[in-house]
Amino acid sequence: MTITGGSALPKEDIERMVREAEEHAAEDKARREEAEVRNSAEGLVYSTEKLLVDNADKLSDDVKTEVQAAVGELKTALAGTDVDEVKAKHAALLTTSQKIGEALYSASSTAPSDESAPADAPASDEDVVDAEIVDDEDEAAAK
Repeated sequence: MTITGGSALPKEDIERMVREAEEHAAEDKARREEAEVRNSAEGLVYSTEKLLVDNADKLSDDVKTEVQAAVGELKTALAGTDVDEVKAKHAALLTTSQKIGEALYSASSTAPSDESAPADAPASDEDVVDAEIVDDEDEAAAK
């Protein structure tokens, strides 16, 4: 704790405040760590659920069930007060949710490829226009 400026507090009060801040530093650190762990876990739950919904048609029922079970376990841990359990369930969900990526990757690599032109490519060369940009100010200055 830093006290700056012209303080109207007596020196004893300032020393007491500094001492109390030092005594509670460990508690503050533990609360901050718990908040960070919970925020991270809640973010993982949200993003994993969104990923499941967005890709439901591309995932097998086995993968969906396994990931949903891990999400449920983390939600249960978040409802409790044990930070170590939240950390463990967070790590388990991270590992399990990787199966979504694996399933999506294997689905995209086994999908039949379309040999035609890419969707963003022009239909034919007739649509392409070759042009040159001429700055009128440069031509006027040259004359």
